[in-house]
Amino acid sequence: MSSLTYDLTLAGLSVGSAAALTGIGLVVTYRATGVLNFAHGAIAMVCAYMLRQCVVEWGWPLWAGAALTLLVLAPAIGMVLERFVFRPLSVLGSDPAQTLVASIGVFVLLVGGAALLWGQGARDDAPEVLMSADPWGQLTVVLVLAAAVGAVVRWTRFGRELRAVVDDRQLAVLGGIDADRVAAAGWAFGSFTAGLTGVLLAPYVRLDPYGLPLLVMEVVAVAVAARMRSLPVAVLVALGIGVAQSQLTRLHPSGWREPLLQAVGANLFVVALLVAALALPRVGTRDALPRTATARVPTPQGAWIVAVVLFLLPLGFAGSDLHTSVQVPALAVVLLSLVVVTGRGGQISLGQAAYAGLGALFTALLAAGRFPGLPRLPELAALAVAVLLVAPLGLLTGWPAITRRGLALALATFAVGVGVSRFVFAQPYATAGLSLGRPAGFEGDRAYYVLELALLATALLATWSLRRGRTGRALAAMRDHEAGAAATGVPIPSLKLLAFVSGAALAALGGGMLGMGLRAFDPAAFDPVRGLLWFAAIMVLGADSTLGALAAAALLVGLDAGTRGGVAAALIGLLAVLIGRFPGGPYEALRTAATRLRVRPSSARLSDRGRAVRGLLREQRKLPETAAQNDPTAASEPPQAGSERASEWPGPNGVRASARRGADSTRAPGDPATEPAPPPDRAAAEPPPAVSRPAAADGGSPPPGPPAPDHESRTGGAGGKTDPAEGRGPTLRARALHATYAGFKALNGVDLDVHPARVTAVVGPNGAGKSTLFHCLAGTLRPAQGHIHYGDRDITPLPAHTRTRLGIARTFQQLSVFPTLTVAENVHVGAEQGRTRNPEAAEQALRLLGLDAVRTAPAADLPTGTLRRVELARALAGQPRVLLLDEPAAGLDTAEVAALSRVLKALAADGTALLVVEHDLDLVADLADIVHVMSAGRVIASGPPAHVLDALGAQETPV
Repeated sequence: MSSLTYDLTLAGLSVGSAAALTGIGLVVTYRATGVLNFAHGAIAMVCAYMLRQCVVEWGWPLWAGAALTLLVLAPAIGMVLERFVFRPLSVLGSDPAQTLVASIGVFVLLVGGAALLWGQGARDDAPEVLMSADPWGQLTVVLVLAAAVGAVVRWTRFGRELRAVVDDRQLAVLGGIDADRVAAAGWAFGSFTAGLTGVLLAPYVRLDPYGLPLLVMEVVAVAVAARMRSLPVAVLVALGIGVAQSQLTRLHPSGWREPLLQAVGANLFVVALLVAALALPRVGTRDALPRTATARVPTPQGAWIVAVVLFLLPLGFAGSDLHTSVQVPALAVVLLSLVVVTGRGGQISLGQAAYAGLGALFTALLAAGRFPGLPRLPELAALAVAVLLVAPLGLLTGWPAITRRGLALALATFAVGVGVSRFVFAQPYATAGLSLGRPAGFEGDRAYYVLELALLATALLATWSLRRGRTGRALAAMRDHEAGAAATGVPIPSLKLLAFVSGAALAALGGGMLGMGLRAFDPAAFDPVRGLLWFAAIMVLGADSTLGALAAAALLVGLDAGTRGGVAAALIGLLAVLIGRFPGGPYEALRTAATRLRVRPSSARLSDRGRAVRGLLREQRKLPETAAQNDPTAASEPPQAGSERASEWPGPNGVRASARRGADSTRAPGDPATEPAPPPDRAAAEPPPAVSRPAAADGGSPPPGPPAPDHESRTGGAGGKTDPAEGRGPTLRARALHATYAGFKALNGVDLDVHPARVTAVVGPNGAGKSTLFHCLAGTLRPAQGHIHYGDRDITPLPAHTRTRLGIARTFQQLSVFPTLTVAENVHVGAEQGRTRNPEAAEQALRLLGLDAVRTAPAADLPTGTLRRVELARALAGQPRVLLLDEPAAGLDTAEVAALSRVLKALAADGTALLVVEHDLDLVADLADIVHVMSAGRVIASGPPAHVLDALGAQETPV
């Protein structure tokens, strides 16, 4: 027994050593570049093939082939990838997750290229390992390599530079560190370890373009368990899993447990990947799916006509051509699932092949009468039931998506796909002797193709319904800016679940159609590598385009059938590698290139939008003259020195705001000519009595005051109190709030009240806790202690979208508009998800903020001042009773700030409770009824702005 244990341990150490090499390479690459190299397994496969080519095909000595493969080819692959793929993404400032898509593209490209060069068949003549077959020798190599890397990172100059780049790349560059050199070294070393892993594993596994890369990527669990940072943890986890997997082979239970234990024993690294991706703390949570920086380009109607004609052409085919064509509609339905999940919902899903395979498997089992608890069903009924059964399984990836984004979500969905492939598709007890026929009356290829077209049309209608209307706008909002969507009232968790469940249903439908088209359940057709290929294809051909899904299906099937195997993967991989250059898809890239190359006419002409803007500017130019005629006192008032002309924000009811900020943030300190004077007395600073709102004392009710003119007090129903019968809204109260970040107390017992019909301002220096307080009130951060009440209700545990639906809306310091939606669609999202669903609310908000002229313009094409109005209009469209504004004047010029002040005063006059966190003391002095000053996580002063700001000016407190 002891001899068996020892032998199994040695075998486990051999497997664990290879896994440890993979973990070391992934950790070093991630620490140097921030990229989880999904192409690690593909690099290992290419290096294994190259060593075999040198030694077996060309007859080189083993040492020469090894030197070329490991010391030249492997590092060269890493350096080429860094220089030509990932460095441009970094220079272009691309979304971090675009590197993930590019990494998947490299994987697909290398797999397709290997299939082209060496064929798709498995090889069993790979050269023996380069070191002793004794596992202790392999373990020694791994430990020495890990110790050497650790020593370099800890005690050398390069190691210090590496740690600096990991902590803050931009700051490291400013400090004189060549971050590109550090990244190139990290990629070269990571590729070297990948090549070493490949040549070690190749003699003991099937060497083929698909199996070896996936086998290597299954052990990514060791790097995830090490949090992508700790080399010792990665090595220990790899060795431990290798030994445990080997020891499990000595167990031989009887009954139903035998195949289960055999599956677990053969795939323990897959189990570890599932645990690491779904249970361990997440990595890469800041990454998100790359979203286009411009508005989505509408698909020309002519393109749809061409697509319909091309999909009808196969009806005239016969023989093998028609037999191949029946795969296209089925694959198109599968890819439509990615349009819903990834394109519209913005969620990375690498496991759609698993749902497609489950749809095919369940259809076959139901049609054969082998599904437990259900009778034998006709093929069409079996397909429908299979879709219903697989749809809830979308929660396997949908539930992790609630708390995961970017890299963490990619790992979770990839783990689910690999797990289903290994524990379901690869098990004989589930798939042995299973065949799948076609529905009665549709046995022939042509008849079945007609049926597929009908099912494809149904899937297109379902996708269209999910991408249009209220649900479609909510999905697009979640994709463009998840935090902004939640602040608008979009229920993010339930919407993510809807996207993944719908995607699973569509994938199951397409998988079942594909299985019936092939007349068999083929597990290889739903391999996880296929899932990566499908994801890359959708990303490069337009993730949010149903036409892109149809084109991708035709391209993949056509190239695989009409050319050598691997051409489709190589082409899609090449396009995915370039994803950072055209994130909107190839159609948008071609349209942009055509626009640049188009010959410009000799005389420039305004577009329709340009003429509309010109007319708006002319109307605005006339407004001061009209105002001067109606108000002789205003016309006779001499302009102040240095006053600026308001040009951007029309106020309520179209009245332009014209004011000058009392202090310019860009002036030089200490200049007596430009130094701000202490804020004047509040009563003196207010407009004449006819338009003033006297300030209330702290904690008291604001006095009613005389009525204000229309442009000061009426918001057209867009304010918080649309009906006087509603009365005053509830007060938002915070009591004894505490919040801590890594031992630092950001909030230390803060109390705050936000009253209706009053503007409350919070000021203070950077690090005072203003933003933390704001996030606690908005629901994006839960305080460690304390409570937040809205009226009589404790809302402390409620998330942001629930608070929005109660009537608490917010804006962001950094713009949170949805760039792929138009201005009107942005505002409609707020109206559809807010406190009340008033059909007129969106139009009222658009009129209030003067956005009618640009309502159809894509938000991505507008300047900052206009986007501030769009964000505010979206918040107001939900008719909130409390409006939280985080530095609303950021990025605005003098005229825009003056107009913003007038709009906010009008909202307060209509009964809305406003909380403003702002650095501009002049805006605070002009706007606020009460000011709270924060410092070191506490409120140190409160009161009317004249009193508080005078005290601040006397103490010269920086804010």
